[in-house]
Amino acid sequence: MNKKRPVNLDLQTIKLPLPAVTSIIHRVTGVALFFGAIFVVYVFGLSLQSQAGFDAASDLLSNSFLAKLIMWGFVSALLYHFVAGIKHLIMDLGHCEELESGKLAAKVTLIVAGVLVLLAGVWIW
Repeated sequence: MNKKRPVNLDLQTIKLPLPAVTSIIHRVTGVALFFGAIFVVYVFGLSLQSQAGFDAASDLLSNSFLAKLIMWGFVSALLYHFVAGIKHLIMDLGHCEELESGKLAAKVTLIVAGVLVLLAGVWIW
């Protein structure tokens, strides 16, 4: 029996490296996109029903705080997921796989996605 093994592991004291955090956020945004697509498909379907449906969808997206928040969340998840996906494709080509370059790629991913999310917020609001 290994006596050096921790008996009670406190998960709140473990600090994940930045590439791990960006990877986890990439997975979370994928789940958010899955569930956010329900609202997007509903609004899209509503807008395609008739002129009245289009007007109702337009009114919903321009006057409802909750609808704008959901759309901003969906677009933000889409933008982050896209940027992180590009980072993963670059890593699949054999680049940014070392520790330091992986940290740099994670920082760039967060910065680029953050700027895009802020721009999306300005555009939606």
